[in-house]
Amino acid sequence: MAGGDENATTPDHTHPADVTVGDLGERALISLFTSAATTATSGDIVVGSGDDAAVFDAGGPTVISTDTAVQDRHFRFDWSTPRQIGERAVIQSAADIAAMGARTVGVVVSIACPVSTPATTVTEINDGILAATHRLGGRVLGGDLVAADQVVLTVTSVGALDGLTPVALTGAQPGDVLAVSGPLGSAAAGLAVLLAADNRDADECDGDDSERSNRLLAQHAEVVDAHRLPNPDLSAGVVAARAGAHAMTDVSDGLVEELETLAAASNVALAVDVSRVPRTAATTRAATELGESDDVWALTGGEDHQLLAAFAASDVPSGWVVIGDVRERTGDRALVSLDGIAAGDLRGWQSF
Repeated sequence: MAGGDENATTPDHTHPADVTVGDLGERALISLFTSAATTATSGDIVVGSGDDAAVFDAGGPTVISTDTAVQDRHFRFDWSTPRQIGERAVIQSAADIAAMGARTVGVVVSIACPVSTPATTVTEINDGILAATHRLGGRVLGGDLVAADQVVLTVTSVGALDGLTPVALTGAQPGDVLAVSGPLGSAAAGLAVLLAADNRDADECDGDDSERSNRLLAQHAEVVDAHRLPNPDLSAGVVAARAGAHAMTDVSDGLVEELETLAAASNVALAVDVSRVPRTAATTRAATELGESDDVWALTGGEDHQLLAAFAASDVPSGWVVIGDVRERTGDRALVSLDGIAAGDLRGWQSF
């Protein structure tokens, strides 16, 4: 499907608004996608996009991860542009590659959509996929296009370790410190602002409510943008691996969820000082205006895609923020404690 290298240019693939993917057909769309970038192979790409399958020379251990984003479950077209949706899907998948200490070298993408979907919607999604992949230093290796009842994006990311040892979830040790690569809660804050604006529009009796909704979105544009398109520095995963991280994961389902997973995998207990969990000033401002808690957003809000890792205290890389420590697991000690209190029923994102 989509394909090419970092030097790709986006072709003119605009269509009238009433031209659908059904009008164009699969072959024409795939041709558009593959023409969005050069087809010449180089280096580790033996056979690129456009053939039955891509052939990739990994030259060593390869990291692979797949994520799926479903319309109205993971994204909404009235909240995000098609390009943002495509970029976001790549970041979501590539964050798992970074969490292993690898760099993303390529992605394979499947797009499912109704036949009535405007062709420009799908080509703009593809533009976002290409843009995000190229920013990460990778290439779109190929994919699939299929009819469905709603838009569904599945991105499979391929990563290279470049001689580094993969950083698994199982390596956290008592005495380690816990650190995150960036602020948390921004995407959750943006979601809350979008929902609040929706609610005001639903209660609209005249133009005043709509104006207030627009003002709310404008005042909190930073967190709204963070929800629409997270911007973590995924190179922090390689930095952490080089620094000797003992365990690592990405914060996609909320910090508490990732702490629980890491603690169980490493058979340790984790203690976090909530006040040390970084969050942006914009997140705190949104919480104040909406009467919400930025602590809760930072602990339970997913989709920031920052990284969480356990390090020896002397090995924490520059830019990472220490938020807690790793302790021995005992029968009377909570798996995860927040300010000395068991996390209890506090949860993050649940798929089911």
